[in-house]
Amino acid sequence: MKIEVLGGYGGEAKGHRLTCLLINDKIALDAGSLSQALPVERQLEIGTVVVSHSHIDHTSSIPFFIDNVFGRRDDALQIYTSQPTAYAVRKYLFNNATWPDFTRLPNHLDPVVNFHELSDEKPVEIHGVRFTPIPVNHPVPTHGFLIEQDGKSLVWSSDTGPTQRLWEIANNARNLQAVCIDTSFHNAMQSIADVSYHLTPATLERELAKLDRKIPVLLHHLKPSSVKPIREEVKKLRNPDIDYLEQGKIYEF
Repeated sequence: MKIEVLGGYGGEAKGHRLTCLLINDKIALDAGSLSQALPVERQLEIGTVVVSHSHIDHTSSIPFFIDNVFGRRDDALQIYTSQPTAYAVRKYLFNNATWPDFTRLPNHLDPVVNFHELSDEKPVEIHGVRFTPIPVNHPVPTHGFLIEQDGKSLVWSSDTGPTQRLWEIANNARNLQAVCIDTSFHNAMQSIADVSYHLTPATLERELAKLDRKIPVLLHHLKPSSVKPIREEVKKLRNPDIDYLEQGKIYEF
């Protein structure tokens, strides 16, 4: 399984792109920076987007991505997400006021975009990769994922505050290679992290106590203004398993 980190941050600034992973060159996991990170020719190779939740830092490039590939692909773009997220994307992005409704273009019988509903812990296989949606704690319905291919697995959390089921699944996953987890704010912003259901290094440490196996833990979704203090505070945890999901890097699992 090949994973390219197109965007690894929870905010946008120079050098900091919004959340988006590219799996095996064909599947985008979230789409905060899908159109910004890749040339159009590479975007044409992507046929599927898996969306964790409706917040704009995970969906904002979908309209521009579709605009780039519209009319240049023979098949429709497939979007896999929960029913509440599909509803929000269609209502707030594809509403003909914010952006054209590509679920009905060129017509409702042959649209550019098809939605497929994801349900909690019901796996789906996409281009040979198995995704199991895991509910996590966030202000809107949100999924993390157990991602499996060729007998190996990866647990990836989208935005989440303290959660439970994600760690239970991680503890039982077969040949788990890594856990990727949101750490958005530094400790001085704990109150903001708590009300927005994100992690800080302090709550990350408590969450990792729920992981009963020794594997790499890759942090992502850092807010650009918090990157430096987060790194300083994580260093003080003295946990050798912790590293960062590095933007622009390709991981092979």
